[in-house]
Amino acid sequence: MVDIFKDAALVGDVWVLYLLLAASVLSIAVVVERLMVYGKNRVDVPVFMDALAAKLEKGDIKAAVSLASSSPCVEAKVTLEGLSNMKKGHASVEEVMTSRWIRERVRLEKNLVILSTLGNNAPFIGLFGTVLGIIKAFNDLAITGQSGIAVVMSGISSALIATALGILVAIPAVIANNYFASRLKQVQYNSESLSHIVLAYLKEKGK
Repeated sequence: MVDIFKDAALVGDVWVLYLLLAASVLSIAVVVERLMVYGKNRVDVPVFMDALAAKLEKGDIKAAVSLASSSPCVEAKVTLEGLSNMKKGHASVEEVMTSRWIRERVRLEKNLVILSTLGNNAPFIGLFGTVLGIIKAFNDLAITGQSGIAVVMSGISSALIATALGILVAIPAVIANNYFASRLKQVQYNSESLSHIVLAYLKEKGK
């Protein structure tokens, strides 16, 4: 068993470096794709809330539906779901809005697990590569018969590149994941606020 692992370790850390480079490309692709998705959700929600509340206060449901239909943001889609089912009553509206939010949340969370996974594990993958590199470096020293601190340090410094690359991949992934998680939370709070506005109107009308 030890010999099998040793043979695998002597391949070195090159394949780990390629793996981390591939992970870096994947991370960048996910970030760009998520930025495009969240970029479509940039709407002045407080203004939208005020406009919706004003139209509902006047009892102008058609205008409220038109307002929600004209906005591409998730909050508007959740609101539109509720407005379209107002005739079914308070309980039904609450259920359909919750259901729509769950569907939209799944879409907003898509691929974020990749960023989370890379952020948590890339440093360990890099460290694993460093260990393999050090094993190979010492094995090469034993075979060639060379000695001296300069020779040893040269092998170790090369092996540490894997750890550095792992950290380099992890940091942007963690930052991006935290950013998107924050945006997701804000969208959730906005959707809940809009849901309360619609439900408050129904309660006032006794539906």
